[in-house]
Amino acid sequence: MSHPFLLIRHHACATALIAGVVLVLGAGLSAPAAAQDKEAIKIELPQPYFGGTPLDYFGPNLEKPNYKPRPPFMAPKGTTNVALGKAVSSSDADPELGALGLLVDGDKGYRPKQVLGLANGHQWVQVDLGAPHHLYAFLLWHYHAEERVYFETAVQVASDAEFTKDVQFVFNNDHDNSAGLGVGSDKEYVEDYRGKLVDMKGVKGQFVRLYSVGNTSDELNHYVELEVFGKPAE
Repeated sequence: MSHPFLLIRHHACATALIAGVVLVLGAGLSAPAAAQDKEAIKIELPQPYFGGTPLDYFGPNLEKPNYKPRPPFMAPKGTTNVALGKAVSSSDADPELGALGLLVDGDKGYRPKQVLGLANGHQWVQVDLGAPHHLYAFLLWHYHAEERVYFETAVQVASDAEFTKDVQFVFNNDHDNSAGLGVGSDKEYVEDYRGKLVDMKGVKGQFVRLYSVGNTSDELNHYVELEVFGKPAE
């Protein structure tokens, strides 16, 4: 006859084992379920251009170039480029080159007729998304027909066109506050055909504003295209 203590112990061990299996299986099921809520955003890159003047610039805040393929950027399902074709305004109402709408027309070419060029000095250009959105990433091309660095690049999100409500930085590489917007912790970077992709971490806003102060080739502030990936806020 089995001893009662041994039966109780055997029953307790079996219960613990079953509970452990349930926990492991539950953990294994939850990860794929969470992953299914996200998907890679759709990015279409322009053709690379290998001409132009080699960059002769080194700054203490310049990031090291990375030529590896960019990994997919995962965002909630249904995330799209919500900036495409939206209204654009700027500190330079009469651009030196092109028209404001070129910023979000979906054309990522680098020829002069495809490029927006704002005047010298500290300028901004902004997009009205039409309604509040949760924003997950932006992808920006200043210019990619040659290697350049654009200075004091900053990107803000706000609830109003005047940028007085719910203003948040999502990128700022002005490391010494030259532009007067505050010291940024992001790095300067070299432009190329892949554009600059930045995680916006789901920030909520309706307006996206971009600042710059010239570049390594001239004093103009160029923009080829801006894509903002998000979903309407409920």
